[in-house]
Amino acid sequence: MKRHPEYQYLDLLKDILENGVDKKDHNTGNTLRSVFGRQIRFNLQEGFPLLTTKKVFWKGVLYELFWFLKGHSNIKYLVDNDVHIWDAYPYKIYMNAVEKGEVPFLTLEDFIQKIKTDQAFADKWGELPYIYGQMWRRWPAKDGRTIDQIAWVIDNLKRFPDRKHSMVSVWNPEYMYEMALPGKAAVFPLCHVLFQFNVANGKLSCQLYQRSADMFLGVPFNIASYSLLTLIIAHLTGYEPHEFIHTFGDAHIYADHFEQVKEQLSREPRPFPKVTIDANVRTLDELQPEHIKLENYNPHPAIKAPLTVAGGFNEKDRRKVY
Repeated sequence: MKRHPEYQYLDLLKDILENGVDKKDHNTGNTLRSVFGRQIRFNLQEGFPLLTTKKVFWKGVLYELFWFLKGHSNIKYLVDNDVHIWDAYPYKIYMNAVEKGEVPFLTLEDFIQKIKTDQAFADKWGELPYIYGQMWRRWPAKDGRTIDQIAWVIDNLKRFPDRKHSMVSVWNPEYMYEMALPGKAAVFPLCHVLFQFNVANGKLSCQLYQRSADMFLGVPFNIASYSLLTLIIAHLTGYEPHEFIHTFGDAHIYADHFEQVKEQLSREPRPFPKVTIDANVRTLDELQPEHIKLENYNPHPAIKAPLTVAGGFNEKDRRKVY
């Protein structure tokens, strides 16, 4: 009997626990355990890899991906759709302003309520510059243009399926760490930094390179998100979906997730669900979340764990502009 593909993920969790190196997150001081350089892959013809050993927030996966695909860089789209997986990141920016005495203190709940109800406030404080959606659909070129990488990839795959350059990057050194000018560094350096599509025998595959991977909380979302992206791009280009390949740089588990991981490892995977896309929708501009349906998802219960709002460049660490 063929081994369930979810064991690739579970085996990687076990590998990290048993063989990983303990480190500390630079900004938060939180302990984590990590390995470097791993890969897992899923045949999308064998089911949709929404993990079953714990319930994954499908609505969050769906609306986050559409947030990216619509080119948004403001969390108001997510907040308006009751998806709160990104709330802590703009709130971190706001709290930095609170510490400087520039704005009044708000609880996270009050901050998100103002994002939802106050457009001017949302425009200012809900923004995450240089986030995925902006870099996918509105890459800021030095001549003032914006570049739509997703539209280019879709067109490229249709016209030149045998070529090897259908890829999207979000890593722009101009806005990263000390390479950025003072005050211009991205608050949230991006983790899933590069993905590439390949067509072979009329089948479309996607490979993601993720430089930094929170294996317990983040990666289940990433697997589902890029698998769904692969299905969407295959649908829009007329190819049959084939594989999603997930390549990791630093794959880590935070110390305050160890017990949750052990609980997940004690569970047996269940059959993967199925995802369908409305056949009448043929363009990216037409496509909406309601056109995508998840069927037969029967996971084990969710396992809660605290989120570490990691990453980001602190100007106090600057030595020079490179």
